[in-house]
Parts: sequence; structure tokens; C-alpha cells
Amino acid sequence: MLACFPDHRRMCRAPAIEYLFLSLFFSVLFSTSTACSNGNCQVLEACSAATDCGAGLYCGNCPALGKTQPFCTRGQATIPTSIVNGLPFNKYSWVVTHNSFSIVDAPPLPGVQRLTFYNQEDTVTNQLRNGVRGLMLDMYDFNNDIWLCHSFRGQCFNFTAFQPAINTLKEVEAFLSENPTEIVTIIIEDYVQAPKGLTNLFTNAGLGKYWFPVSKMPKKGEDWPTVTEMVQDNHRLLVFTSATSKEADEGIAYQWKYMVENEGELYKNVNIVMTWYCIHNVQNGLIMDLVSAGDPGVVRGSCPKRKESKPLNSRSASLFFQNYFPTIPVQSEACKEHSTPLAEMVGTCYKAAGNSMPNFLAVNFYMRSDGGGVFDATDRINGQTLCGCSTVTACQAGAPFGSCKNVTVPNPSPLTNTAGSFTGSVQFSRSASTAHSPSCFILFLFYLPLMAVFF
Repeated sequence: MLACFPDHRRMCRAPAIEYLFLSLFFSVLFSTSTACSNGNCQVLEACSAATDCGAGLYCGNCPALGKTQPFCTRGQATIPTSIVNGLPFNKYSWVVTHNSFSIVDAPPLPGVQRLTFYNQEDTVTNQLRNGVRGLMLDMYDFNNDIWLCHSFRGQCFNFTAFQPAINTLKEVEAFLSENPTEIVTIIIEDYVQAPKGLTNLFTNAGLGKYWFPVSKMPKKGEDWPTVTEMVQDNHRLLVFTSATSKEADEGIAYQWKYMVENEGELYKNVNIVMTWYCIHNVQNGLIMDLVSAGDPGVVRGSCPKRKESKPLNSRSASLFFQNYFPTIPVQSEACKEHSTPLAEMVGTCYKAAGNSMPNFLAVNFYMRSDGGGVFDATDRINGQTLCGCSTVTACQAGAPFGSCKNVTVPNPSPLTNTAGSFTGSVQFSRSASTAHSPSCFILFLFYLPLMAVFF
């Protein structure tokens, strides 16, 4: 039996947490039931088309784990406030997309010849509709405007630029307008130097009416207002910046005053990664398996704090932001990253943070997994934190903590021999087998300034 402390926050001992997360992923390896179709297929059951899978699922596969036949995979998050409402905001956990704007096949704009890495596969609007509630956006001064850019050293180039930031922020505004009980968090990697640039940007996007004021943010690790209060006050947009001066100058919260964060991308070994990448390209004409080659962005069993952050076990900040993505994103590897290694890393960071669950879990290619992925991980986190159950879907509104209802465990069918692809309620731009492979020469030029900084 799982042993829990009787409060609603950070209650379960680390071994039990690790067991619960790992049991989820190991349990999906077995299949016994008969075939299904016509929208009745559940998670891990064999499918041949998107229409076979039930609501919130799509038909996918995971060749990186040897699962080449299609099966139904989760494509939407459980919104925890729809099950357990009225608790402080910092009690909940949310799916976050890393570089939310860096979208495969995003159409180029005039004057932009994009050549960079990609981190997501569908629009920000679709991300929000699928339950993503945190967006990581890199903002730069570019073309006399503020742009979303996947660049380096504070400078945006035409081959790293995506689009004016206001376009994405208008998507956020439309979502908040259409969904009056939802709360969205934006984390800005901030390189904007224009005076009042961000203030004007958010005002012009129509987001000022949703702004959560810095004055109401807890400064010493106290609880946040309840989600009910935030909705009633229409304070449904939290914005954090990496620029410390913006809090005093523009009223935008300095990220590491309010949250702790583990290290994400580790660029110090980028020259090693790029060397392996290019050698493999030359020899095999294929993108390398960056994760198994030792991509330093994900280090098994280790969860160090980001250099700007307070220690992960600090109690002077009430939000914990967990990064979980490799330095160089590879679409075809994401389903493997979001299987057992994700569960293990949640357990590792839980212990590193002094038995604290993450409030935000940030990933690349958020919909790719071998079944449940980041959606099941956040369900498990929310279940433990909100009601003391193994998953949030077992929580019962108004019931005593630890009172859990029975939840049906998926009983998958044998996989078929039909070739699978990623399809479903949100259509991906590329198939599961696609991995973008930019020119080695261009990538070398792109990262040369970074190498000069660290070596």
C-alpha cells in the first residue's frame, strides 16, 4: 500500500512515487484483449486509422522502441481542475511545451529563410486545446518588432526566426476568451531590449485583461490564490521572464523569484553532439540517435538545478518547473523519451526537490509516446498531489484525501501488422518516421559562436 502524508502537497515518499510511475510504463507491455474499431479503441489497443481510437486518442506507433505497428495513444491531457477544483494554483501540475513556437513545417514568412531545430508538431492553438497549459517562448528584437526565434547569444537571425510574437499571443488570447475557466502560463526566454517592448506586446495582443499581477504572487514560498479565485478575478494568464529588470520596469515576474527549475538544455557539450551528428549523417545519411549517443540534455539519474535557480529543495519559491528534453530534438526519439525514462526522471527530480512534485513538466513533441507519455505522467503527479491516488482520474471531488475510486486499467489487444502513422484529432505535420536533418555545414556555422563561448 502507498504510504502518504495527509496534506495535499508533496506527501508521498520517494520510493512509492518511483514505483507508481514505473508501474504505469511497465504495465503497458502486456496485451490480451480482442481487436476493436469504430472509435471504441482505448490506449494501447491496435488501430488502423484515427477513427478507430476513442476520444482524446490518436493512432500512432513508436519505432524507436520497436513498436512499428499502430496502436491508440493518448493525445490530450486530463484537466485536473475538472476533477479537483478550488485548491491553490501551486497544488496542480501542467503539461508545458518547450519552444512552443518552434513548429515543424511552420510556413516561412517573407524575408525569413528558416534553418534551425524544431520542438513541436502542431499549432499553439492545438497545443492548448489538447491540454497544454504552459508555453515556453523565446522572444527577441527582430525586424523592428518582437519575434519568436530559436537562436543564441541574444541575437535573432533570419534563419532562426519563426514569426512575430503577437501572432502566437493572439492564439493564447483567443483560447482564454473561448475557455473562461482555463489558466495559461507563459515562460519567456527574454532577449527583448526595446523599452516597454513586452508591455506593449501583451497589451496589443489583448492579454492585459487576463494578467495575473506581480503584487499578488507569493514572494516567500506561500500558497498561491486558489484556481477558483484566479478565475473569478480573471487573472488567468501568468507571465514570467528571464530578465530580472523587467519586474521593476514592466511588472513582469522574474521567473526564478517564484519558481525553482532544473537544468534543461546543456550546451557545454554541443561540439561533441554536433560532431557525432555530422559523422553519422556522412556515414549513413540518417540523423543519429542523439539520446542513446549521450545527448547531455537528459542525464539519467541526475536532476541538477539550473544555474539561475535556487536549490530545487528550497521552500522560498512555491512553484517547481521541471525541464525534460534533450539538447537537440529528434522527433522519432520522443516516443522513447516519453516512456520509462520520463517516469524515472520524474522520480529523480522529485527526490532532488525535497520530495516535491513539479508544477510544470516541459517536453518536446509532447504528443509522442508509447501509450500515455507526458499525459499519464501529469495524471500520476496530480493524483498523488491532489487526492493521494495513483492517478487524478481516481480522485473523487469532495472525498477525504486518499479516498480513491477504481479506475479501469487499459487491457490492450495484440498489435496488427498494418503500417502505423501519427494521426488523430490533431494531425501531425510529419509521419513518425520523419526526422529533420539540417545541413551539417549550416549547423556548424549556427553553433560555432556557442562553441567559442564555452571552449
